[in-house]
Amino acid sequence: MDSFPEMESPNSGNSSVNSENLTSSSAGTSSPGTSRLSRYENQKRRDWNTFGQYLNNHRPPLALSRCSGAHVLEFLRYLDQFGKTKVHTPMCPFYGHPSPPAPCPCPLRQAWGSLDALIGRLRAAYEENGGKSETNPFGARAVRLYLREVRDLQSKARGISYEKKRKRPPPQQSDAQPSAPPPG
Repeated sequence: MDSFPEMESPNSGNSSVNSENLTSSSAGTSSPGTSRLSRYENQKRRDWNTFGQYLNNHRPPLALSRCSGAHVLEFLRYLDQFGKTKVHTPMCPFYGHPSPPAPCPCPLRQAWGSLDALIGRLRAAYEENGGKSETNPFGARAVRLYLREVRDLQSKARGISYEKKRKRPPPQQSDAQPSAPPPG
């Protein structure tokens, strides 16, 4: 998975964003009195802090309470410059090829799956830090549409379709009825 950059914050003490360390009640303990966060919780905390720094560095600085879906989209577009996924343009001869045979000048972008996971973590962190689900900018319609557009564009550019994961595995056949006769 892509790692998102840490941003320098010239004035990290003057923030309306609650970026306290998040703790998990299900995390194990490494020693008495301290809790160890899961990998997901650590990533969520890093993502939340990075978004908080982005808001602080925004010109003019932006309070979380004034943040909208448009600001989230601006953040996602900003992150594209750190992407590692080659996304072919329709003019590229390798457009639609999952494994191009030669290099091309097409841009590197954030992978759709990375952005989707990031938004999920930030959406959860927003509510854990006192935000109301009704005003969550990470759940805005514009953000969902943007993610769908990125998924479709990357799917076409790479010639790979993104299939929804099944919620349950398909029913398995019992051993009493073999699916094919034994070779003989």
